[in-house]
Amino acid sequence: MVYEFEGRTEKEAIDRAAKELGLQKDDFDVEILETQRQGLFKKGYVKIRIHTNQPVSGEGVSVFEREEGGESGEDERFSQAVFGDPEPKNEFEQSMLVFMEKLIGYMGYGGKVSVLFREEHKLGLKVDSEFSSILIGKKGKNLDALQLLANIYAGRQGREDMRIILDSENYRIRREESLVRLAYTVADRVRENRGSILLEPMNPFDRRLIHTTLNDIADVETKSEGDGLYKQVRVYYRGLRN
Repeated sequence: MVYEFEGRTEKEAIDRAAKELGLQKDDFDVEILETQRQGLFKKGYVKIRIHTNQPVSGEGVSVFEREEGGESGEDERFSQAVFGDPEPKNEFEQSMLVFMEKLIGYMGYGGKVSVLFREEHKLGLKVDSEFSSILIGKKGKNLDALQLLANIYAGRQGREDMRIILDSENYRIRREESLVRLAYTVADRVRENRGSILLEPMNPFDRRLIHTTLNDIADVETKSEGDGLYKQVRVYYRGLRN
């Protein structure tokens, strides 16, 4: 299901979502819908959308229940698909595979694109190519760019509700594991030095992973710095909370 929450900060909105839905923070995906920086005459504001397939125990009202009066239909746009079958199951999936293979071909690299996984509002695509290292790029930036184009194309197909995740050579999983290890290593250094460390520029997903990984460490805080898509995360010591 899909839910929306608001808060003064991204952390506050995510904490509110977890509390009201009765979920752990790794039980849902977060999409940032709207942000407003805090200024002299205005408060900070963040609006997020929560995507989850887990049963909720709270009183949160889903976006689709709110928009459609709580009726449960059989619309296949929101039906739960089967995991594990790499072949396209409908016209939309087929069009995504064709689009991505053509796009990669126009770049001058051959490759085969298949379905990696399916969720209610998420479709994973896998690229198999002898040029995978080039398609992934440094720190996954080429893969991120291709994924952005895939999501734009999906929106033009009338599927703004669907988030496309593009992967190759299990890069996303390996990157996530690497970032979690980095987060804990940096947190240890910050606690020892009682200072701060500024990490390399990261995309929104990677930054959010750093924030959520260190969220429960009492004497360590994180914040994003910079402008544009690729901001930096600063990890700093704040002392024990009361």
